Amino acid sequence: MIAHLVKRNESVEGIVSHYLPDSVYMRRSELEMAVRQVNGLNSARLKPGDQIWIPGIPIHPLLDKPNPTPKGFVARGIYLTAYSAGSAYGLDLIRSWKAAGGNSVVFDIKDFDGAVHIPFSHAYAPGGNITIRNLAKFIHYLHSLQMHPIVRITVFRDQHLAQSYPQLAVHSRATGQPWQENRKLVWTDPSNPEVQQYNLDLAQVAASAGADEIQFDYVRFPAEGDQEDARFAYQKEHPDWPRSRVITDFVARAHQMLHSQGVLFSIDVFGVMAWAKPVDLVRTGQNIADLARHVDVMSPMIYPSHFFGFDGYKAPGDAPEHFISESMQRFEEATTGSGVLLRPWLQAFGWHTKTYSAGYILTQVRVARDEGGVGFLFWNARNDYSKPFEAMPEVRAGIHASPTTAKGPPLDPKAPAR
Repeated sequence: MIAHLVKRNESVEGIVSHYLPDSVYMRRSELEMAVRQVNGLNSARLKPGDQIWIPGIPIHPLLDKPNPTPKGFVARGIYLTAYSAGSAYGLDLIRSWKAAGGNSVVFDIKDFDGAVHIPFSHAYAPGGNITIRNLAKFIHYLHSLQMHPIVRITVFRDQHLAQSYPQLAVHSRATGQPWQENRKLVWTDPSNPEVQQYNLDLAQVAASAGADEIQFDYVRFPAEGDQEDARFAYQKEHPDWPRSRVITDFVARAHQMLHSQGVLFSIDVFGVMAWAKPVDLVRTGQNIADLARHVDVMSPMIYPSHFFGFDGYKAPGDAPEHFISESMQRFEEATTGSGVLLRPWLQAFGWHTKTYSAGYILTQVRVARDEGGVGFLFWNARNDYSKPFEAMPEVRAGIHASPTTAKGPPLDPKAPAR
């Protein structure tokens, strides 16, 4: 408990907001109630010069170390935006997910707009937009619920860096100016050493705050736009290098850094990379076989609705059985012998499908598991997990089934058998 001397025009609400990040309380309402109780405050306004006590301020800041997590950990996770994670809504969602049988939460600290949502002292870091004001405290809260915190960092697609620091962007061969992907200036140069170090520094902050796992997304080159016009820093000294060498070398550096701190390292990759089309490999630089040797967990984004033009399906979103199965088989084959764990991102949204339901969720979970997936992550950009919540009782039943049963009938009796 510490003392606070009230200044002119200060309110209880403002004081609570100021001290909340440093307190043991997660919600403003909880700290405000404690402040009012300790000080016997009613609705009367505070007066300048008054002294009030702020409870719940620990002598030493809350700071956890990463929980030792075996690579074979079977994660059952949902994704939260940085805005949800830093809100009362997010706290409620986390508790509900825990009660439903979930054990992991993926949350942003930097998304593709480049906004950094935690305090980050770096010359290139943007100001404002800090929604998780005390990352260590938030991780401590997740640990207290026996949840596995996975910090997501969008790496090379970073609108803030590309627009604010043109020297860090991909450049146009024709004009010498920052290159745009379909008229959008959003890509940093993945081979620029300063861009790479910026993201490694942010990952270091998250690891030091006690995160169990760091997940990199957009760890690739831009795949659209005028590729012939795009010029990258590495081409000056190594014009013959494939893009995959740049990405693999960077991932290997990140892996070495995070492993020294006992933190798991995972990356997200396009689901279509399982088909290993030459154009996708050349453009993205994501060589699955090479990357698998330098990460603990690979999370392919195998959302059925995203497989436009694949395997003759006019409505791929309505064929989860096929695309989850085919994708997992292909990723298993591509990563054979690497020791990497495959933990897929599954579709928790109804975009481009008429069949989205709890049964749709169950089909994805069952097929991914039967094809070698270890755990799963659900993605919904709006953080609406109503269908996964409906499905979780049967998901849990499947988790505790015997091996022979688990490989047999689908979790959902109404789901089509394989």
